Amino acid sequence: MTTTKLRRVKLATHAPDFYKAMIALDAVSATGLDPKLAHLVRIRASQLNGCAYCLDMHTLDAVYEGDSAQRVNLVATWREAGKFFSEQERAALALTEAITLISIDHVPDDVYELAAGAFDEKDLAQLIGLIITINAWTRIGVTGRMEPGHYDPSR
Repeated sequence: MTTTKLRRVKLATHAPDFYKAMIALDAVSATGLDPKLAHLVRIRASQLNGCAYCLDMHTLDAVYEGDSAQRVNLVATWREAGKFFSEQERAALALTEAITLISIDHVPDDVYELAAGAFDEKDLAQLIGLIITINAWTRIGVTGRMEPGHYDPSR
């Protein structure tokens, strides 16, 4: 992978309507879902997509809002650290991986069935929307080379 020092366009500045629409989408993306679960989903997608800005933001948010640093630190190895995550959280993380890495295996039936068994249809639809939204945000962060270290969850 080649990195560059070239200036990157800021979507918030040069595509403000799009950026505002993303903010509005984000505001409703986790409606009705457990906030801790939503943070785990955002963290895992950010890890998989290599978005340091999003990973910094969502790990800080998770701990600030009451999740343990231990759980947050174990998200990348959630399968091996399964006892730290509920059945529903494990199903959500598996679905997050499948949707985030959709070009590899699409969304396998067994992963989808696991999530469908852990969530009712409304919450499953909301979860899918959340996963799609965080994947859009990570692509904005990576493409724009947004730098971590400036986010404060208390603001």
